[in-house]
Amino acid sequence: MATKFILDTHALIWHLEGNKLLGSNAKAIIDDPASELVLPIIALAEAAFVVEKGRTSIPQVSDLLNDVRSDRRIQIYPLTDEILDISFTLTAIPEIHDRLIAATGIHLQKVGETVEIVTKDNEIILSSALKVSW
Repeated sequence: MATKFILDTHALIWHLEGNKLLGSNAKAIIDDPASELVLPIIALAEAAFVVEKGRTSIPQVSDLLNDVRSDRRIQIYPLTDEILDISFTLTAIPEIHDRLIAATGIHLQKVGETVEIVTKDNEIILSSALKVSW
């Protein structure tokens, strides 16, 4: 079974910008045409907010959405009751968006998927909730 890679918000934005802050391993994963990428809806919403506030070089929210929706490797994953419940067990991750992103990966593991999270977020890394690629 192929590994599914959960995209954190900054990984998505830095990839779309071509930003050099994106880790080399993260870049290789996201650039690989065979990668299965999972984008939690909360990460997409957070990315759209960052674009809307002008905190990225992505010009418009519509550009972000078009890029994401046109990439057949990206599965936009919904927020479910189970993911919400899992998020409340991740107390080592103080920020709710990050908890929900990590909880999406844990949910996928529970249903039998092999998962890694693409993130530089230190709190997610230190939580050891998921295997991290950066």
